[in-house]
Amino acid sequence: MIHLIWLGMIVIGFGFAAFNGNIEVVTKAAFDGAQTGVTVSFGLISILVFWLGLMRLAEDSGLLGKVAKLLGPIVRFLFPDVPKNHPAMGYILSNMSANLFGLGNAATPMGIKAMQELQKLNPDKETASAAMCTLLALNTASITLIPTTLIAIRLNYDSANPAEIVGTTLLATAVATAAAIMADRWYRKRDIGRGKPPGLGTGIKQPEVRG
Repeated sequence: MIHLIWLGMIVIGFGFAAFNGNIEVVTKAAFDGAQTGVTVSFGLISILVFWLGLMRLAEDSGLLGKVAKLLGPIVRFLFPDVPKNHPAMGYILSNMSANLFGLGNAATPMGIKAMQELQKLNPDKETASAAMCTLLALNTASITLIPTTLIAIRLNYDSANPAEIVGTTLLATAVATAAAIMADRWYRKRDIGRGKPPGLGTGIKQPEVRG
């Protein structure tokens, strides 16, 4: 559906420009946007490689393991319907640890693997389980200690103080995460109040995956 929206916006933009005789403006903007995209991507690569390297060092040194242990009680509280030693727990902890350091690209594969493992626990394969909704809410809020990607973008555009957003980003993501957790707890309690066992499908239809 998203690709149709983007296609419609592009077609409408070109059509409107052609109607007003400004097609060359759209063409120039398209090339300028492509050039900017490539420039920003190269700027991000160096920063992401640096932080991913630090994450690997943290993993090999055992730092990530200690972070995971600190997050363990929190994760078990947020996902009471997931067995303690289930593989999904490991992927959830890795996903949350990467998000804490602002490494969204590194967190995404772990989030996907966590969803796949949670799907194995889901009794209703046609709807998202409560645990799957919790993980999605946490990833959307994504509490971040170090907004690595945003700092990289600001560096790429020659910001005088690219790291000045750390405090406000931490506050904003903390508020968003707290709101996500409260909403998740409320929906879980509502389902239990209606006599629905925890962990079962939420009634939210999962998108159909086509090959």
